[in-house]
Amino acid sequence: MPSLYMLKYRFRGAIGPFIRALIGAGVTANMVTVASLALTIAWGVLLCLWPRESWVLIGLLPIVLLRMACNVIDGAIASEAGRHSRFGAIVNEMDVMADALLYTPLVLTLPGTPWLGLAAVLVALVAEYAGMVGLLTGAGRRYEGPMAKPDRAVVFAAIAVLAGFGVPLAGWLDWVWAALALLGVATVLNRLIAAYQEVPRGSAGTGSGPAGRF
Repeated sequence: MPSLYMLKYRFRGAIGPFIRALIGAGVTANMVTVASLALTIAWGVLLCLWPRESWVLIGLLPIVLLRMACNVIDGAIASEAGRHSRFGAIVNEMDVMADALLYTPLVLTLPGTPWLGLAAVLVALVAEYAGMVGLLTGAGRRYEGPMAKPDRAVVFAAIAVLAGFGVPLAGWLDWVWAALALLGVATVLNRLIAAYQEVPRGSAGTGSGPAGRF
């Protein structure tokens, strides 16, 4: 299923020299992961305190793009240095809660029906936990779309930027929230089906084969 995750490996290949330079400077994957999480939480607090300030709303886009870059960088450092850690995996998955901290102030303060926006945020949380079901079945973390984490982040950031520039949102924002919720449900189903169908890693059992990863 198409998703911005498809761009991840192209970006990772392009920043190979930068990754090696970071490793040479002593930067670890956990440092990048924690820094990204701290930045997300800090901006989420700003959104809670000043949800209508233009600079806070517009600033969400570069924050989201930086977080997406950090998500690739920390994984690349861990792979290059051969230092995957349980701590990094835990913090990486907790990032989904930071997403909720970023998005909830938006749906509660922007024009539109709050419960529709909250439904979109809730379904987003469920989709990320559905992605972890593959770990329980031995099929690996699932990243299927159509509304994966980076896609969702770009949509929310775009809405925040429009609001920051004073673009009228009333009248059509509810349609966006509803679409996000429905696409999120499709994402949940796709990930659960993929986790069920994929042959567990290291297993020669029967099944429909890999469903594809991003």
